[in-house]
Amino acid sequence: MDKASKIYVAGHRGMVGSAIVRELERQGYANVITRTHGELDLMRQAEVEAFFAVERPEYVFLAAAKVGGIIANSKAPADFMYENMVMQMNVIHAAWQNGCRKLEFLGSSCIYPRLAPQPMRESCLLTAALEETNEAYALAKISGLKYCSYLHRQYGADFISVMPTNLYGPKDNYHPEHSHVLPALIRRFHEAKETGAQSVTCWGDGSPLREFLYVDDLANLCVFLMEQYSGEETVNAGTGREITIKALAETVARVVGYGGEIRWDTSKPNGTPRKLLDVSKAAALGWRYKTELEDGIRMAYRDFLENPMRAER
Repeated sequence: MDKASKIYVAGHRGMVGSAIVRELERQGYANVITRTHGELDLMRQAEVEAFFAVERPEYVFLAAAKVGGIIANSKAPADFMYENMVMQMNVIHAAWQNGCRKLEFLGSSCIYPRLAPQPMRESCLLTAALEETNEAYALAKISGLKYCSYLHRQYGADFISVMPTNLYGPKDNYHPEHSHVLPALIRRFHEAKETGAQSVTCWGDGSPLREFLYVDDLANLCVFLMEQYSGEETVNAGTGREITIKALAETVARVVGYGGEIRWDTSKPNGTPRKLLDVSKAAALGWRYKTELEDGIRMAYRDFLENPMRAER
């Protein structure tokens, strides 16, 4: 990409898409185009095809997605599968049809098998069963990744994919049911502090291990890969470091300033026992994350305090 290249960021109002826009602007890219849902419904194939035929972006970051935590995925698997598959296929296909020079598809580490060898290498994709609680979302993301791979193989399209670990940061979703674990903990401990609650109950037993990447670090990697990487295999995006959910809860409580008891409801599911990405491919390309977890949580909590309406979504 050069600084005047026409770049379309799909999903620019979400956490990932907005971070990519910030990173592009920070690096001096001056021709970034975006569309709100009201201006362009990515679920409507005809609208997407018309947009690409008129605008003809040279580069596309596909960050638009329907996302949610364990509860949301468990309650609406059909919605998660359908909406994600339709959105991503519409965009990828229209980009290819209209001569897009390069597209980058954003997936999720949940594409990997539930009991994959740790840390998870890109090559372990489709080697065993998925985690049941987010299987529908994972299948949709695998389809998008594979479509980019097949366009590369069959037509030589320079369409790549990146699979991030658990993300957090500005513009996260703090809804009590639809959010992921870290923003859910931020909200829960904040409300407990505000109400003076003596204890907070968290799901599971706290033993699962998770990896977290600050979303602005992901955005930096996304731009880096758009400039530096071409290949059929996806690239993992993470820190290569993990923390138990119990230790994460304690860290969030400390950052928020909550001093009460943390209890664990073992009748609720833990989810995947461990989900650590092998990030050696990104490292070999010359990239490394910058934001340490506690520093990132502090910035995320500041964003939560400055934007309380996000908790109501």
